[in-house]
Amino acid sequence: MAYIGRQPAYGAFEKQSLTADGSTTTFSLNFTVGSSSSILVSVAGVHQEPEVAYNLSGGGTSIVFTAAPASGDTVFVIFLGISYDTGELFSSGSITSQTAETSVADDDLILISDTSAGGALRKMTKANFAPAVSLTYVTRNYTGDNSDTTFTVTSGATVDSVIVTENGVVQKPTTDYTISGTTLTFATAPGTGVAIQIRELPVSSS
Repeated sequence: MAYIGRQPAYGAFEKQSLTADGSTTTFSLNFTVGSSSSILVSVAGVHQEPEVAYNLSGGGTSIVFTAAPASGDTVFVIFLGISYDTGELFSSGSITSQTAETSVADDDLILISDTSAGGALRKMTKANFAPAVSLTYVTRNYTGDNSDTTFTVTSGATVDSVIVTENGVVQKPTTDYTISGTTLTFATAPGTGVAIQIRELPVSSS
């Protein structure tokens, strides 16, 4: 498949396993997340729907399930992005009159200490930085016919950079499917009417 500009580059995402006991509904997360859609959650192989099967609490530090996962269920969370508190960058009183607002204050992104100018704080604006990297999600939906085993994916995708479900049940990489080039091949043809979803994790498209 041809692209205008840079070829997609696939990244890595953190995974956290949770221990279900049939009664616990709230679990602490290893990372603070900004929204329930910033994570992918699987319970017993079934992809969970944000705001329906679970919500966030504690400012994104915990996940709260609507119903407690059953004891013995395999439960895990994949973090697609984490929240970062810029307040941690500065201690109280560290901002001085040298940082007073100007007519271009809306464009200010960061302050740096210029040692060549006696440690004076200097403002960096958008013009000083390269364009921000945007993330692109690709979701492909197909319907099984009990015959076809091959389906199209984006060039560069791997078994570890996609999440594949059949009627909402997450499929196991290399066991249930493989990927070569732009073709995903199932080990067994999905049955007639089975809803197939191939969700390609974000790629860099800057």
